[in-house]
Amino acid sequence: MASRHLARSIILQSLYEWDFFKEEKNLNEIIDRNIKAFAPATSLINEKEFVDKLSKGVLKNLKNIDKIIQTAAPERPFSQINFIDRNILRIGLYELLYQDKKEVPPKVAINEAIELAKNFSGETSPKFINGVLGTVYKQIEKETEK
Repeated sequence: MASRHLARSIILQSLYEWDFFKEEKNLNEIIDRNIKAFAPATSLINEKEFVDKLSKGVLKNLKNIDKIIQTAAPERPFSQINFIDRNILRIGLYELLYQDKKEVPPKVAINEAIELAKNFSGETSPKFINGVLGTVYKQIEKETEK
């Protein structure tokens, strides 16, 4: 598994736990524990900065990201989006909206989110994730053209 994909998987699992326990646990402690449990000793050595940037970025922009999810997925009330899908969208939207496009191109961010959905969520989740992120991406493209 590529190291950045593994990093995203660990961040997803950590965000899931943090979200499940109603944000009462320390996310950094959860991430550190999950890295030790799920990542081979050398697999994330070069990606620690990426893990920190992504996890802190999601938390810093959480309220805005959650509003975007609500706007981009109006047919599903936010409270009815399962924990996994909600956190996949948070990661994908952070990368799509806030990450350096040279470091993580938009299509890579969307594809990675879809892969997380295939690996961790239900049968219909990849299509849902693709739909929400695709909607946001198209809106970004429209705004860029203006």
